[in-house]
Amino acid sequence: MNLKSLANLLGMSKTTVSRALNGYPEVNDKTRQRVLEAAREAGYEANPMARSLAVGRSNVLGIIYPLLPADLGDSMFLDVVGGMSEALEAARMNLIIAPVSQANELPSYEQMVRGKRVDGLVVSRTMVHDERIAYLCKAGFPFVAHGRTRLDTPYAWFDYDNESGIRQALECLLGLGHQRIGLLSAPLQMNFACQRKESFLATMAEAGLHADPRWMIGDTIDRRSGYQAMQQLLECADRPTAVVVDNHLSGVGAVRALMDAGIEIGKEMSVIVWGSVADTLVGLDVTTIDQPDARRAGARMSQMLLALIDGAPAESLQELWQPVLLPGATVGPCPR
Repeated sequence: MNLKSLANLLGMSKTTVSRALNGYPEVNDKTRQRVLEAAREAGYEANPMARSLAVGRSNVLGIIYPLLPADLGDSMFLDVVGGMSEALEAARMNLIIAPVSQANELPSYEQMVRGKRVDGLVVSRTMVHDERIAYLCKAGFPFVAHGRTRLDTPYAWFDYDNESGIRQALECLLGLGHQRIGLLSAPLQMNFACQRKESFLATMAEAGLHADPRWMIGDTIDRRSGYQAMQQLLECADRPTAVVVDNHLSGVGAVRALMDAGIEIGKEMSVIVWGSVADTLVGLDVTTIDQPDARRAGARMSQMLLALIDGAPAESLQELWQPVLLPGATVGPCPR
């Protein structure tokens, strides 16, 4: 059963049947319902390529991603992408990931938008000042930001509450008597890292404590840099009694550095990592700031992007989910 056969069956023109199947407003509800019922009874399914041409859509959403070496083995990243894919499959759409170098990232956005290769984009690893988001807003191209940025123009975004997660971690450590607390951060041009450090400084100040600059090390975004940063902290004469690591990729390296140095984690030094390290080989029950339901979060971003493409205003598509602190064996009372 093709479109011509369905039109002959109904005694209608192919144009009317096509417009009814694709939801064009000029087709009245009675005609649309008749066409849809006949299509179901006849087992008609639209040709995806022909339908895409008819409605001016590719039925593809995309992520342009400057992949780091660790990303393909990152369970959190894969869970989010898996959730996005499942939601799009249910909507009979596809997801593509276009890996690019950082130097070629913005030109890749421009090429994707000009060529209309996708119907919308998810922008990951948002920056404090993000030229990708500024470009997409100016171009009027549908996108959902996975994270926030400093921009006056309303845009659709999904994020976890970075301020709340760090506050929970510090309140736990402060309650156990820790005052010398360090922070290992991802590059601070990344918005999540900037927000988490600002929360760290504010919470320490509210507790009447000075955040020692020697115990705050940035640019830790993978295992190697996390390992080296923790080694640097261990070399301090009055090293911190507790450390918060703001991302799980460097958190794995930080925990491994403590283990290799023979530090009894949770007794000699406490550690809290943002994000799960359960699927790594550290072999410890690490206390974590968890971002719950990663797959559901990915699905939600797909749903938000589809809603945006269908005309929902961007300012109505902004969601902030709450992280939770999961107890583990790497946190204990401040050593005397």
